[in-house]
Amino acid sequence: MDAAQQEKVLKFALRLFGVVFMLVYPLAMIWPSGWQWHGGEGMYYFQMIVGIYATLGIFLILAAKNPAEHRSLIAFTIWSSVVHAVIMAAQALSDPSESGHLVGDVPALLLVAIVLRLLTPAAASDKT
Repeated sequence: MDAAQQEKVLKFALRLFGVVFMLVYPLAMIWPSGWQWHGGEGMYYFQMIVGIYATLGIFLILAAKNPAEHRSLIAFTIWSSVVHAVIMAAQALSDPSESGHLVGDVPALLLVAIVLRLLTPAAASDKT
C-alpha cells in the first residue's frame, strides 16, 4: 500500500473508530455484558466513561481531516486503548461475572490500537 492509500485508509479508520466511540452508550444497552461494567450498577462511572469516549470519538473524526497534524491524539488513542484493554482483561479474568468483556470491548480496544498503529506512518524525526 502506498502512502496515499495508507493515509486514505487511516482517515477512514479514524472516522469509523470515532463513530464507534460515540456509540458506546447504545452498544452497552444492546450488549451490557460485553460493554458495560457491573451490570449497569454505579451509573455515574458509566456516564463518565461514555462522556470521555464520546469526546474522544468527536476528536478522532476531526483528526481524520489531517492525521499528520494530530499524531499525538492518535498515539494517545493507541496507548490508552492498550492500557484500558489490558486492565479490563485482567479484571475480567479475575471476575467471572465480567467475562463478557473478553469478547466485547477488550478485543475492540486492541483492534483500535493495532489498526491505528499499523496505519499511522512514523514521523520524519522517528525515522532517523
